[in-house]
Amino acid sequence: MNNTPSLQPASAAAQPAAAKGPSRRVTDAPTRMFHWLFALCFVGAYATADGEYWRLLHVTLGYTIAGLLGFRVLYGIFGPRTSGLGLLWRKLAGAPAWLRALPQARSMQQVNWRQGQNLLMALAVVLLLVLVVPITLSGYATYNDWGDMLGGDWIEEVHEFFGEAMLFVVLAHLALIAGMSMLRRKNQALPMLTGRVEGPGPNLVQKNRTWLAAALLLAVLAFGAWEWQQSPNGLMASGTTSERSRHHDDD
Repeated sequence: MNNTPSLQPASAAAQPAAAKGPSRRVTDAPTRMFHWLFALCFVGAYATADGEYWRLLHVTLGYTIAGLLGFRVLYGIFGPRTSGLGLLWRKLAGAPAWLRALPQARSMQQVNWRQGQNLLMALAVVLLLVLVVPITLSGYATYNDWGDMLGGDWIEEVHEFFGEAMLFVVLAHLALIAGMSMLRRKNQALPMLTGRVEGPGPNLVQKNRTWLAAALLLAVLAFGAWEWQQSPNGLMASGTTSERSRHHDDD
């Protein structure tokens, strides 16, 4: 009896899986969770920067960003090598040699553009992390009206300056990802969604650590809920912000 026809459906079903190809894990779940929470909190903080009505929500998101930075620093120190902050610094350390090689290149083809793109990407990430510190400190001082004690609204202007600087770096970061995706014909943002890249080879990250990503998300949600409970009228408006508004109007 000829059983060939019965084998064809199984063969056809196996073709899509084979076409998909192998992949390997390059980014773990905590790093990806940090990335998206950091991005969402910055977008929310920037969108709520103006107006007394949104002030407590803006402050809560700002404190959350500072907390996320603390997590990232600790995870960069005690986490896996692929998430270490030293990896960023090692990439940036190659910048002088790359810049010195530019004048020596006889044609555009001799320039290592891939290394240059990686350097810019590492620089953008480092700037985003570093800018959190002056933004948080100036934001805390602004919220507690330290400018009144130190004479003038210059602290608030400093806070706005660093906020705009961070927005510029964010937009440059997105433009760089889009440009690299087109040049390399591969979605460079996908590893921050799936944690994997196409192609054979061993996983760069052996453990996904999904539990730590879930704990980070729960911590952020718990902090937001705690801040909500501390305000009589929620994060959108409170007696504190109303009193501040009346105080400034009286002045």
